[in-house]
Amino acid sequence: MRLQAVLKITLVFTLCVILMGAYTRLSDAGLGCPDWPGCYGLLKVPTQAHELNAAQSAFPGHTIEPTKAWLEMIHRYIAGALGLLVLYILYICLRQQETPKKLPSFIALLIVFQAALGMWTVTMKLMPIVVMAHLIGGFSLISLLLLLYLRTGQIRIPGGDPHIRKLAPYALICLAVLVLQIMLGGWTSSNYAALSCTVLPICEGDWYNKLDFITAFNPFQGQHDTYEFGVLDYAARMTIHVSHRIGAVITAVMLVILAVKLLKHSQSALLKRSAWVLLVLLALQIGLGISNVVLHLPLGIAVSHNGGAALLLLAMVFINYAIWRKA
Repeated sequence: MRLQAVLKITLVFTLCVILMGAYTRLSDAGLGCPDWPGCYGLLKVPTQAHELNAAQSAFPGHTIEPTKAWLEMIHRYIAGALGLLVLYILYICLRQQETPKKLPSFIALLIVFQAALGMWTVTMKLMPIVVMAHLIGGFSLISLLLLLYLRTGQIRIPGGDPHIRKLAPYALICLAVLVLQIMLGGWTSSNYAALSCTVLPICEGDWYNKLDFITAFNPFQGQHDTYEFGVLDYAARMTIHVSHRIGAVITAVMLVILAVKLLKHSQSALLKRSAWVLLVLLALQIGLGISNVVLHLPLGIAVSHNGGAALLLLAMVFINYAIWRKA
């Protein structure tokens, strides 16, 4: 199979893994299996009487919830399949002289590190800094896979575009701001702060007098038996949530400015279409974020919000690649 075809499949597969990971986390199934890589010492969820008895003996005090356990194991199965696809991509790149070598090697190392983060997520009982790192690792993986796809596809922007060259630094800043906003979103989710503010536009009451940035963004939250459902007090969670909302406004304004400048100054039809895609994805993401607040975090919308962030990131990676390649 051609490298480009494998990369397309892997990109779709990576997005599925990201969505499944979000679904697992938001369903409170992150500790559905208390061990790793199996589940209660098995490669599947224990269902037979003798398996359940053995699991209870090996993990006393744990209540086996089959639905949550299966969610966690399905996530691990598809993540394992993704790892095999990434290794296959590395194999193809190493065999073909004209393909990059460093980037696929780094992607392979990243998938190994992602597996380690997946293990630590369970063994460290959903410690927020580990959960957020695992989320960012998934987003980094899909971004690098897209970059490899673009590099091996020999994409070119036709014609001269001198005005767009000046936008290259600003586009890179927009990408960095979007990454920071995604990290804020991951920190909000991993600390169970998504419902800390339930009114618009910012938060209820005199929220500004309760801000606690030191506690909210301290990666070390002490030793706890489990971090499931969060360990921070309301003020810290509210601070995280408010920061995510303010970050969303800043990010949206910057991305809109970038898209408008591309539409106004670009001579490339490809970049103009990319700008429209960026605007549409941004509008959808804002709508999903507002819906999460108004409808109190319905599972389908919350998962879609994660997927929307991934697609926005891919759009920005593509725009930056196109601009910088031309620049």
